[in-house]
Amino acid sequence: MNKTILISAAVFGITAIIFGAFGAHALKELISTEAVQTFETGVRYQMYHALFLLFVGSTTYISDKTKKLVFYFVMIGMLLFSGSIYGLSTNLLTNFDFKSIGFLTPIGGLCLIISWSIVFVNFIKMKGNN
Repeated sequence: MNKTILISAAVFGITAIIFGAFGAHALKELISTEAVQTFETGVRYQMYHALFLLFVGSTTYISDKTKKLVFYFVMIGMLLFSGSIYGLSTNLLTNFDFKSIGFLTPIGGLCLIISWSIVFVNFIKMKGNN
């Protein structure tokens, strides 16, 4: 599972950099400043969670069972949260109305909060001064 988590972290990091460059250079000519800032929020959270997965996949302080649970919550959360933000911020460039799926953003955010909460509880339950 660690390898899968670490590979996913790397993919999220790589795509966050690509999306960030795309947003800073290509999108600023096509969408409003506010929409670019919204897009950048999605990129920022994607990178935060790439780093989070990098930590989760490389630490020995989290059990494999917990890592797996965190991994799934982060994956779902990132797809729903950042994915919907990317769609909403570029809504004017497509024929699909991403506002109709805007309710996915807070669901994704909740999944991300849950993933961090699982790690928090894991650390509280740790025995001794590991």
